[in-house]
Amino acid sequence: MGTTRIVRGARIFATCGAAALVLTACGSNSGSGGGDITLTVADFGGFGYDKLIKDYEKSHPGIKVKEKVAQFDPHHQQLSTQLAAGAGAADVVAIEEGYLPKFRQSKDKFVNLADHGADKLKDRWLPWKWEQGVTDNGKYVLGYGTDIGSLAMCYNTELFKKAGLPTDRDKVSALWTTWDDYLGVGHKFVRKVKGAGWYDTDQNLFTAIMNQTQYGFFDQDDKFIGDTNPKVKEAFLQAGKDAKKLSAKLLAFSPQWSAGIKKGAMATIPCPSWMNGLIETAAGKENSGKWDIAKLPGDGGNWGGSFLTVPKQGKHPKEAAELAAWLTAPEQEKRLFAEVGALPSQPALLKDPAILGKTRPFFNNAPVGKIYGDSATALQPNYRGSRDGDIRPGFSNALIRVEQGKQSPEASFNQAIKEAKKALKLG
Repeated sequence: MGTTRIVRGARIFATCGAAALVLTACGSNSGSGGGDITLTVADFGGFGYDKLIKDYEKSHPGIKVKEKVAQFDPHHQQLSTQLAAGAGAADVVAIEEGYLPKFRQSKDKFVNLADHGADKLKDRWLPWKWEQGVTDNGKYVLGYGTDIGSLAMCYNTELFKKAGLPTDRDKVSALWTTWDDYLGVGHKFVRKVKGAGWYDTDQNLFTAIMNQTQYGFFDQDDKFIGDTNPKVKEAFLQAGKDAKKLSAKLLAFSPQWSAGIKKGAMATIPCPSWMNGLIETAAGKENSGKWDIAKLPGDGGNWGGSFLTVPKQGKHPKEAAELAAWLTAPEQEKRLFAEVGALPSQPALLKDPAILGKTRPFFNNAPVGKIYGDSATALQPNYRGSRDGDIRPGFSNALIRVEQGKQSPEASFNQAIKEAKKALKLG
């Protein structure tokens, strides 16, 4: 992610060696001596594959696996360069859902996983997750789904107490059926608690609301509808209209955002499952038990989630496809949820007692398995156009201008629309 792109990739800022943003050296290795095959896996942090890779090597003699981790946006941008050049890409490459429509346009540069038994694995995944990773009416399987980012609301129980609000997660969930309810509670909060915002940033609020819409900036024919789809403007104005009063005005995922979590600068954060770890790390052990998780206003929603793909330029497509299938198998997804909190994208696991019974001590022992599992089974995924990633940051920047008092929500939205059309060359 860039500084204003708000997606799953923000959770870790790791690099691929000394040249942090140069990923060309992360390409496929043809193998080491002794007949071994070396496969590279390129992702953008937080996947939790290090332990799994060691186990894979033990159970697959002759296969060596190297994981290459990069920052979110550079990872995807460099993949585009590597595909165009026909060289340099890893054997297995993670692609986040927001970027997937773009790479779907270049499917001929990826191995069709249907040629490696993907059709036999289809029933592993939630139907909508599977559909995100295929094209040509399902005949071309571009990627295997990893996690999903079903949504909930993380909240600071100590700040709720100061405001005289309930802290029990069921009672908190009952405070808001709609986003207007949520904002109304926020006004009550800021009248009673000084020095803290109701939410962290209007960027995250906008993202959460947008991720509850079936269509956002583009329709199913990949046509830009940001200027005609009323849901876009409604979400923007909801997020921006009270920003001066309710927002903690912290740039999403910045060091200031993390510091704000630690010192209690905001009462609530719309949080996908993968963000739990970010909040816990930022807050520190001394704040364990002071946060909890409630339902999100509105109907479900998904924020993030990725796919493992196999570029054609690799020298070992069969072995790479097998590795991608293994890393996304139910056994591994179940383990990753327990180890790093990556919510499985497979319906059988979302009903598994081990998943449903998972709690998170830091969040007052919140039953994260049930909370996020219920959200995942109820949500309708948000459609992303092939150029969604090109124009979405402009709306985040527009909301920053609103928070800073530089523009009214209406004026800033209109500017974002003009900039989006310019970027898309729509006149």
